[in-house]
Amino acid sequence: MTAETKKICPECNGEKKIAGTCACDMEWRGTQKDDSWSDCQCTDEEICPVCQGTGYVSEG
Repeated sequence: MTAETKKICPECNGEKKIAGTCACDMEWRGTQKDDSWSDCQCTDEEICPVCQGTGYVSEG
């Protein structure tokens, strides 16, 4: 019987979620929010696919 140890997830560093990213480019057709336009396209934060939101991965 082997003992299973937990290690902090290398993908999210134990945060359980991956932060969203934003990319900005004035050449893109942005998105309109109220009366102003935003040239940035952002993704929402998502649950880490490596640890499935636990913050740890199994080792051993």
